[in-house]
Amino acid sequence: MSDHIVRSYDRELEVLGRRIAEMGGLAEKMLSDAMDALAALDADAARKVVADDIKLDLLQRTVEEDAILTIARRQPMAIDLRECVAAIRVSGDLERVGDLAKNIAKRAVKIAGEARMPRAIVGLKSMHEFAAMQLKDVLDAYAQRDIERARAVWARDADLDALEDSVFRDLLTFMMEDPRNITFCTHLLFCAKNIERIGDHTTNIAETVVYLVTGENPPVERPKGA
Repeated sequence: MSDHIVRSYDRELEVLGRRIAEMGGLAEKMLSDAMDALAALDADAARKVVADDIKLDLLQRTVEEDAILTIARRQPMAIDLRECVAAIRVSGDLERVGDLAKNIAKRAVKIAGEARMPRAIVGLKSMHEFAAMQLKDVLDAYAQRDIERARAVWARDADLDALEDSVFRDLLTFMMEDPRNITFCTHLLFCAKNIERIGDHTTNIAETVVYLVTGENPPVERPKGA
């Protein structure tokens, strides 16, 4: 390849990397804002999260189209090809993180008029803090091509599963204590599952980082909670 073509290709990869970083920042913000809206039962804030999802969808589509065009134009091999494939994979997972944050926001809108039950939200806050940390760490691992950090994120997924189990038990207890809590807590159960699924997509990104750097996929069997 001529120097001109190499420089052009490098610029295309840099643009893909910047767009992934932009997607990551937006996905993190959507998750944080959705959980803030849920904790405050703020319907207006929740609706803003739902609206923000369109931006993430457009970014994902742009990344996918640009990566496919780069593959067609440059016909890369080995690590260069994996860069493009990884960008497509990661953008897809981040788009799904946004969808799941949007789902949490939609639940917040539905229960905004319900009686507040602050103790029922405590466990979800813990799940959110853990999932947000995982997402930040895996995005840093992707940006730095740090496979050890990615593997650490992958291994910690079982901890998020365990937190979800704990939240599930707590919410069931609240529902049994008072049937008037059933509707409110049922919506929170769906929110907990959405956070757990965000953890799964974070784990997908960790696996993509390992694939990108080494050319090999991690074990099929993932760590699981009880």
